[in-house]
Amino acid sequence: MSFSWSRVGTWVVAFVVGAVYGVAGTVAQAFMLGWFPLGLVLATVGVVALLVAVRLLTGDRWTALAAGMGVMVATLVFSGAGPGGSVVVPQAAEGAFNPGIVWTVIVPLAATIVIAWPESLPRMATRAQESPDAD
Repeated sequence: MSFSWSRVGTWVVAFVVGAVYGVAGTVAQAFMLGWFPLGLVLATVGVVALLVAVRLLTGDRWTALAAGMGVMVATLVFSGAGPGGSVVVPQAAEGAFNPGIVWTVIVPLAATIVIAWPESLPRMATRAQESPDAD
């Protein structure tokens, strides 16, 4: 792996995009549709889709890590109490389901899975070797 400014720029862009998704997910995760945590589901799907897309499009674990760090930093920053005392992620009542806790656990877990995913699966590599070239 050699150093290049375009690679660093890609990491910065991935971090910023991850932060935007993190802010949106942190704000939206508390939305409940009756008993169903619709905001949490949509936020999780969005972040996982972002991380998978970044990993597949760039083929780089470091870029996926930058996007994941952006999501995690935004979640950390916006999960606390603001300077005026406002809280974006409220504490649930005792014994009630708390989507905020699930959100803070699922984001790093999703990032870890996407980043740790192998470069290629053995089955895929075998099929690529067996298929004849169309040239």
